[in-house]
Amino acid sequence: MDFVMKQALGGATKDMGKMLGGEEEKDPDAQKKEEERQEALRQQEEERKAKHARMEAEREKVRQAIRDKYGLKKKEEKEAEEKAAMEQACEGSLTRPKKAIPTGCGADDDEDEESILDTVLKFLPGPLQDMFKK
Repeated sequence: MDFVMKQALGGATKDMGKMLGGEEEKDPDAQKKEEERQEALRQQEEERKAKHARMEAEREKVRQAIRDKYGLKKKEEKEAEEKAAMEQACEGSLTRPKKAIPTGCGADDDEDEESILDTVLKFLPGPLQDMFKK
């Protein structure tokens, strides 16, 4: 009968007492085993972090070699230089710094058109100039 039960349950006769409503067997060393397991997990995590730190240090060495070879700067250095340049440019100004507007765009167009119109009017005869000025 025991053989038939093992075959039916797939060899899980130890858990059969639980399934039938019996008491669980309590392991007296369960607390100690759990502490050892937690310690092993902490140790694995520390090893993983140390390995990651070593790999990142090696990558940074390679990056620095490339920067040195091609004369590049770190992103933080570039940002710091740009910020310093902006502060120097607007040191005495009370307003925020103006953004650079490319030629041919923005408010400069009206002034350019007026100057072109004035240039054209200079070449027109006197009576035509008076007509356009009005």
